[in-house]
Amino acid sequence: MALFGALFLALLAGAHAEFPGCKIRVTSKALELVKQEGLRFLEQELETITIPDLRGKEGHFYYNISEVKVTELQLTSSELDFQPQQELMLQITNASLGLRFRRQLLYWFFYDGGYINASAEGVSIRTGLELSRDPAGRMKVSNVSCQASVSRMHAAFGGTFKKVYDFLSTFITSGMRFLLNQQICPVLYHAGTVLLNSLLDTVPVRSSVDELVGIDYSLMKDPVASTSNLDMDFRGAFFPLTERNWSLPNQAVEPQLQEEERMVYVAFSEFFFDSAMESYFRAGALQLSLVGDKVPHDLDMLLRATYFGSIVLLSPEVIDSPLKLELRVLAPPRCTIKPSGTTISVTASVTIALVPPDQPEVQLSSMTMDARLSAKMALRGKALRTQLDLRRFRIYSNHSALESLAVSGEGLSGVLPPTERTWRGVQIPLPEGINFVREVVTNHAGFLTIGADLHFAKGLREVIEKNRPADVRASTAPPPSTAAV
Repeated sequence: MALFGALFLALLAGAHAEFPGCKIRVTSKALELVKQEGLRFLEQELETITIPDLRGKEGHFYYNISEVKVTELQLTSSELDFQPQQELMLQITNASLGLRFRRQLLYWFFYDGGYINASAEGVSIRTGLELSRDPAGRMKVSNVSCQASVSRMHAAFGGTFKKVYDFLSTFITSGMRFLLNQQICPVLYHAGTVLLNSLLDTVPVRSSVDELVGIDYSLMKDPVASTSNLDMDFRGAFFPLTERNWSLPNQAVEPQLQEEERMVYVAFSEFFFDSAMESYFRAGALQLSLVGDKVPHDLDMLLRATYFGSIVLLSPEVIDSPLKLELRVLAPPRCTIKPSGTTISVTASVTIALVPPDQPEVQLSSMTMDARLSAKMALRGKALRTQLDLRRFRIYSNHSALESLAVSGEGLSGVLPPTERTWRGVQIPLPEGINFVREVVTNHAGFLTIGADLHFAKGLREVIEKNRPADVRASTAPPPSTAAV
């Protein structure tokens, strides 16, 4: 009985499991680009290392090393990889750091001081970023592991007490190496848990698309890493701003990502587009009224010819009045994605009337329109845009077969012109400063995928400085175990 109970609960949980409406896969092809930008950021962060003053005494010699600054980072070998347990792992080996510090030496009554350049060589850093979903559904760097070591230090002492410094150099450089070892990991921990998280905060989670609808890009679970890619599942659901708690049940197929040839892949299911159209329907946006010159000329002529018998019976001042065409969608449109293309099915009421000046309008007919629009998706920058093309639709009357029309040609593009909303598009959940380039759209059964490469329109430093939180370095120090010498 216990076995059957467990199976029943598993089936029940599966029945209520919600599929993501949007998926994003970052492949290993993107790691080289990310590494280049990341290393520039890392170099700038290591330059912020603050090393405590080093004071000591050997016999009658008193020395003080202060104002230690990192001036440069030289990399010989570095690798950035996906790891199933750690998500992202950066390894730097045999690097060197350029240093500059102030020296002070006191021997009895003799004093020597000045600035000197030094180098830390054989620098090795191994740091991992653990990514997770926070309670708000945002991706966060939840932990940073770090091991860092400096194998040797070299300082070119000079001046009056050069021989004395050569004698003390072993003590001084050993002390500086120990202090430097202790400072690298705290800097990397702060960079990951504070600064990189400020970059991830620029990814939209639950935000407004326009004045009518919003979109929910919350992560449904923690990101999943393999040795070749990082996969993220987003809810990908629109909602009316007046009904923020409303949610369309997701009955679409789950989008699948199999490709790994491009830097990034984005998949959208039919649910993604269905929730957008139903949200606009509930917001009252799917209606259109065309009067006079706004009605395409060919359609105006066709409608006047169709209702000629009714028009000629009207008074002369009404016959030549402007024509009014009013469309109102009767039910939420639905999207169908097939390998051959994407279509949107719409059913709307069509009211045709004449609008004489300073007189009540004269209704000629009220009918129903069934239309199938061809939808072409494109990704520009980080905005998903939709181009709608209506080649043919049918207008029919439930009362008279004689009123049925089959309209094709330019009438469609005039009745449903490209709107600002579809042209502006909706933002894909990417951090600020990162865009898609060289996009390729592929249709599948029930979902579509877009493969693209990444482009840094802004540097990491620029975006982080713009969104940088108040300095909380002291409160984000890593536990001692993460800073390994």
